[in-house]
Amino acid sequence: MKIDPLLQHRQNAVIVRLVDRRGQPLSDTTIRVDQKSHQFLFGCGAFDVLSAVAPEKGMPEEFIQMEKDRTEKWLDLYNYGTLPFYWGRYEPTEGDVKAESRRAAAAFLKEHGVRAKGHPLCWHTVCADWLLQYDNKTLLQKQLDRIHREASGFKGLIDMWDVINEVCIMPNFDKYDNAVTRLCQEYGRIRLVKMVFEAAKEANPDAVLVINDFNTTSAYECLIDGLLNAGVPISVIGIQSHQHQGYWGKEKLLDVLERFSRFGLPIHFTENTLVSGSLIPPEIDDLNDWQVEDWPSTPEFEERQKNEMEEMYTILFEHPLVEAITGWDFADGAWLGAPSGVVHRDGSLKPAYTMLQRHIHGDWETHTSVTTDENGFARIEGFKGSYELTVEREGSAPCILPLVLGDAAPTGPRPLMVL
Repeated sequence: MKIDPLLQHRQNAVIVRLVDRRGQPLSDTTIRVDQKSHQFLFGCGAFDVLSAVAPEKGMPEEFIQMEKDRTEKWLDLYNYGTLPFYWGRYEPTEGDVKAESRRAAAAFLKEHGVRAKGHPLCWHTVCADWLLQYDNKTLLQKQLDRIHREASGFKGLIDMWDVINEVCIMPNFDKYDNAVTRLCQEYGRIRLVKMVFEAAKEANPDAVLVINDFNTTSAYECLIDGLLNAGVPISVIGIQSHQHQGYWGKEKLLDVLERFSRFGLPIHFTENTLVSGSLIPPEIDDLNDWQVEDWPSTPEFEERQKNEMEEMYTILFEHPLVEAITGWDFADGAWLGAPSGVVHRDGSLKPAYTMLQRHIHGDWETHTSVTTDENGFARIEGFKGSYELTVEREGSAPCILPLVLGDAAPTGPRPLMVL
């Protein structure tokens, strides 16, 4: 296959050797090479999946069926999903924990080869109101206990978490009273973040722990710098990019990538939104303040959404520190009622979906054939991820062999594959 120089870091190669059961090399034998999943995380909010797999009591049957149809299309595109753990909805009253629905959804995703992330463990928004009855010392303990409960209880199903969300604004948030802003005001940003990350690390030492924010100014950089100097075990820098007021554009994307690359940590674009309708006016400071009865998607703006998304995904996929891109809404009409999905409300595909399918499972996925030499050796190269190798020999059933192309540098022939 022809390797794009800008994507060399996304690819690797390995030498394999085919032998028969007697140990004799299989020369001039064709191996069909098919990539089954990406190492790179192409993701989306998995809210539709949650509703399809674990619908809430009283949910109309026609809505559940719609969510199931959407889920099929979701699985055809993505290998990574974000599941909601907003405390105020996950535990609406103390002790009434909605763990089983999340467990069912996470298990479903794992069965389909999809990696799940929990979002978030600590956040001032959609926080549980029942916490406000407690003093700050008790609030802190309950917050840490909640982190231990989720991070340890879902270990093996969810091993990646947005540990804390939107810390830059957290102590100054004044829309309404909430437990987490109280904690951040008392303990300070760095101390609070350190405590919640250490709790998550203790509960699941192998988990990928993400700090996440929509603030991409120097304030977020300064916060990360302080956290790393304080020894906070951050695995990933999460960057939100809700672009309801217009596409960032190449220049801003490259600027954000350059500034946050200085930390040397993996970068995830955790919440990405590009709309296929009119834009929110620039004078609106908080996107949540934009409330309209109808926000239609139009063919003209769907083409704009597709083009902007294509450029953005290409820039991010080419950057060596970016490991994941998450579209926030799979279908139109979710957060803010925006036309922000890659499918319409009825599940029909938008141009953005078709474009992503072409890249993720076409241009950026490996499907090829190689032929062994006289000693049974063959070189396999392709995009990093998991593969199936299919070998067909006359008089024998096809033999299917697993292969993983990862980050490790080639060190010689892979152990013999015996047929």
